[in-house]
Amino acid sequence: MRRKKQELSQEECIDILTNYPRGVLALIGDENYPYALPMSHVYVDGKIYFHGAKTGHKNDAVKNNPKVSYCVMNEGVKNEGEWWYTFKSVIVFGKITTLTDDDEKIEKLTYLGDKFFPTHEETVREIDRLLDRTEVFEITIEHMSGKKVVEK
Repeated sequence: MRRKKQELSQEECIDILTNYPRGVLALIGDENYPYALPMSHVYVDGKIYFHGAKTGHKNDAVKNNPKVSYCVMNEGVKNEGEWWYTFKSVIVFGKITTLTDDDEKIEKLTYLGDKFFPTHEETVREIDRLLDRTEVFEITIEHMSGKKVVEK
């Protein structure tokens, strides 16, 4: 990182991955074009998890090349009387895989559901209803960096 004063600690990076629910997943798509898509995630035990359908462009990209990056940023702040925002972002580089074990899928989907659904009961209902049609993706983090950005 060029501007060391703006670098976030690993603890700050983990805090952002844990507490902010969405980011942009970047994959290598068809004909080696970048393919970036917004995702909702959960950070558990040093890994990032997503869910999605069992087929589609994302699935094809994951099968063709496991290298990914994932970017998450906080909402930022804009002080009164100023035109710029200050925000923090994290970029993760790693490898993505698709989970195949149903017990592991249920465990990770439970973390995801409990993060987003109003009740645990709703999480359980949705997993029971959709498990057979749901893919769970796992990013193993190889490198992560974070930065405080002042847009001014």
